[in-house]
Amino acid sequence: MRRRPPRWRSSPPVVSPSPDPLVIKSIEFLGGMATATGWRPEPRLPEVAFAGRSNVGKSSLINKLVRRKKLARVSNTPGRTREINFFDVNGQFVLADLPGYGYARVSKERRAEWLPLIEGYLRSSPTVRGVVQLLDARRTPSDDDLLMLEFLASQGTPTIVVATKIDKLRSAERAQHLAVLVGAAGIEADQLIPFSAVTGEGRDELAEAIVQLVTGKQ
Repeated sequence: MRRRPPRWRSSPPVVSPSPDPLVIKSIEFLGGMATATGWRPEPRLPEVAFAGRSNVGKSSLINKLVRRKKLARVSNTPGRTREINFFDVNGQFVLADLPGYGYARVSKERRAEWLPLIEGYLRSSPTVRGVVQLLDARRTPSDDDLLMLEFLASQGTPTIVVATKIDKLRSAERAQHLAVLVGAAGIEADQLIPFSAVTGEGRDELAEAIVQLVTGKQ
């Protein structure tokens, strides 16, 4: 039986209008980590990592989350997508943008590079509070997705699972597709946040979950 990532539960819904749970006051790009033993920022703040396969919409999600248009494109240097990029958010926590994995047009050797880098970072970083794991709402989780979920569960890492590109599904398709994700990922329905970088659906729910991870308050 698949081990489940530690449970995360959202707070009871608040009647709108409600305040922004994550007001962005400042963001600073700290740099990139290229190898598991390479440079990384001093672990002085809580860290929240974002993971997902290539083309899952991670850059768009991060930009929508922090209300910036091009934050996830701080560097155009070739090879950037093979690094972990760190951003200081409000001096409150560090957002760690993990490299996308599973891109079919890249060699098997190159595709395998994400595993030691990501695993090394998650195993050795004492201030990681949790991981936001992205899954494409339109697709069944890939083997790489399931491998990541298994790893997070084995590490006991609190995990928020987000279904991206939810706007690309018709209303009649949503429930079925989300149920497939829940079942394939071995999680429960209340662990999944439907998200759209186009409409903003799920932005505040994700922001609230991240604040809960950072502060430890449920």
